[in-house]
Amino acid sequence: MSTDTPGIDPLEALRAPRDPACDVFLTGPVFLDIIFTGLDSAPVRGTESWARGMGSSPGGVANMATALARLGLHTSLAAAFGDDHYGEYCWDALEQGEGIDLSMSHTVPGWHSPVTVSMAYEGERTMVSHGHEAPAPAPVAGTGSRAGATGTGSSTGTTGTSTGNTETGTSTGVTAPVFPRCPPRARAAIASLAPGRSEPWVATAARDGALVFGDVGWDETGRWDLDALPDLAHCEAFLPNAEEAMRYTRTDCPRAAAHALAERVPLAVVTLGAEGAYAVDGRTGTAAAVPAIEVEALDPTGAGDVFVAGFVTGTLADWPLADRLAFAGLTAALSVQEFGGSLSAPGWAEIAAWWQLIRTCDRQDPAALERYAFLDDLLPATARAWPLRRAVPTIGFRQ
Repeated sequence: MSTDTPGIDPLEALRAPRDPACDVFLTGPVFLDIIFTGLDSAPVRGTESWARGMGSSPGGVANMATALARLGLHTSLAAAFGDDHYGEYCWDALEQGEGIDLSMSHTVPGWHSPVTVSMAYEGERTMVSHGHEAPAPAPVAGTGSRAGATGTGSSTGTTGTSTGNTETGTSTGVTAPVFPRCPPRARAAIASLAPGRSEPWVATAARDGALVFGDVGWDETGRWDLDALPDLAHCEAFLPNAEEAMRYTRTDCPRAAAHALAERVPLAVVTLGAEGAYAVDGRTGTAAAVPAIEVEALDPTGAGDVFVAGFVTGTLADWPLADRLAFAGLTAALSVQEFGGSLSAPGWAEIAAWWQLIRTCDRQDPAALERYAFLDDLLPATARAWPLRRAVPTIGFRQ
């Protein structure tokens, strides 16, 4: 477990001896993200732009894995890593820095890491990516290794903000080998859904008791057909944004879309950007809406992944639906105030510092503060130590 406030385990009261060792399993491509911030405007053709800030960190599916681990969840990641310095840096940052289990990951000899350069300006970001499809690993059983293509591969889906292209530009996204049919036993799994694609591991995970949380991207086919998402049938929760939800349900209102989606999945969660989020529990009919926290956004990279991580944490901890939404929105809001995907994912120390600060500010709305009162039962009364090591703003300082 990786948590920057030792002693906080959101699932502590629920853990039992025969529970899975893994809280959340996920798979997908890992990118090296290089983020430039402090740009006043988009780069102008034929000129050189200087950024006031820069960071580098593991990206792609690593954004979600890091966010989960920093919230105290035992996180297992299956991914292909390049055998270059970038790949070594990403492996070390995730395994040693964040405490993520990489026993199901592998290093691919002769394959270089996918890279994304992200430029943040005017509250948005522009990305340029490059990478090649990872070769399938050798069919050999084993644990995660940097020394060759042993162990297991990762899925063809991309979870995170980096979506790169192959060098020829003929396919969208850097895809990794199809994940095997036997993922580790886990409380939850996060699946990246795509039209016309079924991942065998998703059904296996659900059958073995994992709650599957389905993420989705833009439908490049333009069909927006829920029946074209075969793995949706295995999902406990589906978390599209407002535009995606309305297109999939042929509605013109995000809330109506959430109710329509709740007829297909037990939990429908629709993110509304600056307006917050809305969720419907299809089993009970309960609905919850939580407004967004107003913050000055530096870099939105990875905020969606952090939101999902917060919602997964609250769901596994069996919190009320409104508390899950509030916590997910809070973690996402904290993340956009820093640069970088996995660099900005908050842990319990940041959450505790925010809660302590916000209650001392003048002219706070008492009702808004009450929305986050559940944090009192989670957070320590005194300050705790920061983590031993996290992703750093540059690649591999020499020791």
